[in-house]
Amino acid sequence: MSETEQSADSEAPFTVPKKIWHRNLIALWVGLFLTSMGFSELMPFLSLYIETLGNYTHSELSLYSGLAFSASFIVAAVVSPLWGSLADRYGRRLMLLRASLGMAICVLLMGFATNVWMIIGLRFIQGIFSGYMPNSNALLAIQVPKKESGKALGILSTGGVSGALFGPFLGGILASVFSYRVTFFITGSLMLVVFFVTLFFVKEKFQPVAKEDNLHTKEVIHVLPHPKLIFGMFVTTMIIQASNNSISPILSLYVKQIMHGSPTVTFFSGVVAAVPGISTLVAAPRLGAIGDRIGSEKIMIFGFILAIFLYVPMAFVTNVWELMILRFLLGVSNACMLPAVQAIIAKNTPAQVTGRIFSWNQSFQAVGNFSGPMIGSVVSSIFGYSGVFISTSILVFLNLCLVLNDTKTIRQAH
Repeated sequence: MSETEQSADSEAPFTVPKKIWHRNLIALWVGLFLTSMGFSELMPFLSLYIETLGNYTHSELSLYSGLAFSASFIVAAVVSPLWGSLADRYGRRLMLLRASLGMAICVLLMGFATNVWMIIGLRFIQGIFSGYMPNSNALLAIQVPKKESGKALGILSTGGVSGALFGPFLGGILASVFSYRVTFFITGSLMLVVFFVTLFFVKEKFQPVAKEDNLHTKEVIHVLPHPKLIFGMFVTTMIIQASNNSISPILSLYVKQIMHGSPTVTFFSGVVAAVPGISTLVAAPRLGAIGDRIGSEKIMIFGFILAIFLYVPMAFVTNVWELMILRFLLGVSNACMLPAVQAIIAKNTPAQVTGRIFSWNQSFQAVGNFSGPMIGSVVSSIFGYSGVFISTSILVFLNLCLVLNDTKTIRQAH
């Protein structure tokens, strides 16, 4: 164990029995799976649902859809630090209950929407109640022994990945069999299940902290063993999300281009979008365990190098099978990145500020979620679809340089 890990580990206020954190890991995995599945099953037809709420021109529909998509991310980036502070003061489990119940109510109410502004407003409120993922990571991070945190957080991350993978398929089936509105009701009910799973199965031994004893921002930074490393991981998270999401707006259009308008474009677009999730699901726990042995930072660096070598040839593929294989391998690089970032944060953050640190990381993640599609859209409009893959590889290279500099201390310790 490195010096920084020992420093952070020494702050743990109590030892959680393995039986407890194992059960929490299972319950939080289920919660993340259902939460991610709920979000991803709604996204493919959100624009179509908005279209049914009025007579809009093409440009109006694009604008309203963009606002609806981005509203929750923008708000989440702003409010996450507030929830993180409250998590450190009142406990992460309470924040999990707040997030799951708030999301469930917002999604259920979307099914009753009668105009686009109700959808945008509810997505805005949904962003206010965000935070299930960072609080899951924070709660688990303070309970799991530091030497096992990489593997545990890697396993937890597969809940979100697998939920996002199965969500669009479920959403398509539900929307086809029932209707858009009924799908919102079913999804809201699934998120209500998350609330009850968290309520009955997630345990946290937490002593509330008096307001005057809650650390201020400067004090939080002061207790970090390596603040430069932690803030470097925030920026890394933002660039990872921006890189991954910069491809999203043009992926199906790129598939259509290389398949020359084949009638099977829709099917293959779905497969190409899904294959990275499959390999990430398999690779993340294994890579997390390896990172616990050799250093999570080394796994992350390998992931960046692999991603660069995969994005460049994607710009020059001549058929959908080449793109599919490269995207499958990209899932392995994804499994090296965010789980490793979370493990590094967990191993180098004192327990009393874990909630705020993970919430700050979520703010940067939300900025990446919002800015990535914008970058992809702008680049594709100027340089074409292939240019997006080249620009993304440049973005990943810059992130690699940043990480090599920020993790120099812990690489030397290992």
